[in-house]
Amino acid sequence: MERTQYKNNKRKRRRLRKGRVFVLFLLLFIIAATVYSIFQYKQGVKQSMENGAGKKVNYEFNGEKDRDGGTNILLLGSDARPGDVHSRTDTIMIAQYHPDKGTYKIISLMRDMYVTIPGHGQGRINSAFSVEGPELLRKTIKENFDIDLQYYAIVNFKGFEELVDEAFPEGVEIDVEKRMSKNIGVTLEPGLQKLNGKQLLGYVRFRHDAISDFGRVERQQKALKALVSQVSGVQTVAKFPKLVGVIMPYINTDMSTGKLISVGNKLVTHRDTEIESLRIPVDNSFQNTTVNGASVLSIDLEQNRKAIEEFLAK
Repeated sequence: MERTQYKNNKRKRRRLRKGRVFVLFLLLFIIAATVYSIFQYKQGVKQSMENGAGKKVNYEFNGEKDRDGGTNILLLGSDARPGDVHSRTDTIMIAQYHPDKGTYKIISLMRDMYVTIPGHGQGRINSAFSVEGPELLRKTIKENFDIDLQYYAIVNFKGFEELVDEAFPEGVEIDVEKRMSKNIGVTLEPGLQKLNGKQLLGYVRFRHDAISDFGRVERQQKALKALVSQVSGVQTVAKFPKLVGVIMPYINTDMSTGKLISVGNKLVTHRDTEIESLRIPVDNSFQNTTVNGASVLSIDLEQNRKAIEEFLAK
């Protein structure tokens, strides 16, 4: 009886020692991973600062949480110089991550839509940013499309190039549908190929064809989906802290670095992640017209509000 009790106690002590060793290794792993992540993040920041990233403009933004539980981000693309407050944004998107559904969605807003700008009458939607920055654009989107935006993120195009080159040393695979060269700084030939950061930026900015901005919005969504589908994997997860460090000096946002890493990390760690996309205005809901000599899109607000509501409800 005593021998049996002795053996049982010995086994318990052995299991306890193994448990302590496991906990110790786990703690060491967490500490090492944290130190590595911080080091990689700082390396990314240093790299971008050496490549000319400049100071950021402090914007007012009174973001409101989405009533349906999603995280809605006003995502803007700009080629403004550091400190330039009065530029117009080249790209307007609403990015949504819904933690309960695990979904990622993108709504592209055509910049020439003629809408009500609170306190400033009627105008192109992208002019709201040049007047009072992202806060007035947030109010404009709420007024016209009834979407609550919690955060904003303005991505400098130079940062887009840097991020692509760091994440994809061999380029991003894109099927270029036609020859493109006018006003994009590069010449792209048609066909399936891998594009570096400068080439991919040129691809998403090209608009000199028969469908103009509509084609550009399609290419922006196509490129974004290609980035997400090709960025997934263990190797990218290991590089993720550095990628955040590379882009942060080029991104002006009210999101904390921790929040940005949390949302982005979920995106790159799930290989089967799909990004659903919508363009506003939707087909058959707008007319091309001219106001004070400028070409604008006159839209059916009710039809587009309904399209957005149905898209986000899925």
